[in-house]
Amino acid sequence: MDHADQRPINGLSHVKGATDEPLLNLTLPGLLAQTAGTYPDHPAAVFREQNIRWSYRELAARVDQLAAGFRTLGIEKGDRVGIWSQNRAEWLLTQFATARIGAILVCINPAYRLSELEYALNKAGCCAIITARRFRSSDYTGMIAQLAPELADAEPGRLRSEKLPALRSVIVMGADIPAGMIGFDRLCRENSDASASALDAVTVTLDPHDPINIQYTSGTTGSPKGACLTHHNIVNNAHFVTRALKLTHQDRLCIPVPFYHCFGMVMGTLGCVTKGATIVVPGEAFDPRETLHAVSEEACTALYGVPTMFVNQLALPDFADFDLSSLRTGIMAGAPCPMEVMRQVQSQMNMTGVTIAYGMTETSPVSFQSSTDDPLEQRVSSVGRIHPHVEVRIVDDDGNVVPAGVQGELQTRGYSVMTGYWNDPEKTGQSIDGEGWMHTGDLAVIDPDGYCAITGRLKDMILRGGENIYPREIEEFLYTYPGIAQAQVFGIPDDTYGEIVCAWIVPHNGAGITPDEIRSWCRENIAHFKVPAHICFRDSLPMTVTGKPQKFIMRDQMLAELSAQ
Repeated sequence: MDHADQRPINGLSHVKGATDEPLLNLTLPGLLAQTAGTYPDHPAAVFREQNIRWSYRELAARVDQLAAGFRTLGIEKGDRVGIWSQNRAEWLLTQFATARIGAILVCINPAYRLSELEYALNKAGCCAIITARRFRSSDYTGMIAQLAPELADAEPGRLRSEKLPALRSVIVMGADIPAGMIGFDRLCRENSDASASALDAVTVTLDPHDPINIQYTSGTTGSPKGACLTHHNIVNNAHFVTRALKLTHQDRLCIPVPFYHCFGMVMGTLGCVTKGATIVVPGEAFDPRETLHAVSEEACTALYGVPTMFVNQLALPDFADFDLSSLRTGIMAGAPCPMEVMRQVQSQMNMTGVTIAYGMTETSPVSFQSSTDDPLEQRVSSVGRIHPHVEVRIVDDDGNVVPAGVQGELQTRGYSVMTGYWNDPEKTGQSIDGEGWMHTGDLAVIDPDGYCAITGRLKDMILRGGENIYPREIEEFLYTYPGIAQAQVFGIPDDTYGEIVCAWIVPHNGAGITPDEIRSWCRENIAHFKVPAHICFRDSLPMTVTGKPQKFIMRDQMLAELSAQ
């Protein structure tokens, strides 16, 4: 493959993706109809926990039943519909049924509590919410009833709530439907004879550039914003992500990452539909053993995950008992991918064609991805090369494009950039400039061959006594120490140096390591100013649902602990 057009332009950190293959001009329902027409009897989706197996013909028919049900509730093109659930079959149906009628799907983090749920529903103005009954310690319908006590006396579909003024319908998965709410299964059943032609009349009015999805950003900085994405954004990104994996209709992709985020619903479910591949869902939430059972028993050829997921799978005592011989490719993304973990995934999980992908919710999400045949060193030290039809530059503090090999802020533009943050022109203007460049806040370096390395976050940089310290560099170093399973590095204020370095570490089970041991090893191998002043062991680290480390939480907890001491 000729990557000449992906190399830096004029020796500067400015790259453009290939444009020889045109962008797809399809809506989500147009894509599903095309795939269901080509592979009607091919397996489309397997939900192991729910014992569900659908062909593409069945998936398309069930999507139409639900879309017709939405229409009976008065949901129309442009209306916002929230979904609040773990990875269930109803989620997949909702993803395509809302798109079928041009409603905008609002993805709500399954970990949200009352105030966050209220904020998300009201910010987007959701007229309906599809929700699971409960999951683990979260009583979803109970929380909704707490925010909208009027449900107890409301006719289903006609809610009038003081706290949730836009909300009319609460649609509940499973049995045991609370007062004022609507059963998901019943809504589909009552519309099983719905005419596809009535839905087609709506679908034909849709434009690929219409907004179709609002994704709340993961909140690594503490304040969620609703990135608004179009059919054009996500259909094309799903296509190019899975094209890089060389996925075909013969592939079976195991998806343990959450649907509510772009990794699951764009790169995952939608990516499979662009190729006619089979979606395999191990369970409602990630479980390392269930994921490997799914790969083994369903003969999955591809697997997605964030680094911590792969770490947990590799650490299973009976890991060697699983037959992973069917695996060949997949994606590790969502957070920095440690070199050692990447090597083990390739050598022990048979994923020789695993790729690294980089992007953000606001860019649909992927901008860079490694190739399945990139040299090993390139795949463990970079996030690959620029995606087709995407343009990226690296700039300094003054906005000047830096030479290749020099660190700066990564900015991107092209088809994949969101239309903006929903109902928030001020934050949109802070992120997307007048020339269409999305300011990512990520620090990166692009080498002379066009490979990109993400070196940190602008906001994560530690300034210790005049020295710029990039946590990612220290994290990569810590991962090479035997006994360390996970490591995160961040800065806290210090009267002498301005900031000092802290490291939170999750040891491997049974690893008898101590902070003094690690600190001594650091002193021997890295510059003194990079050696962590505080090293704390933890059983787990605060992460978003998509595996991004929440350093602002670590920082706050560390300060509180030091203050208490």
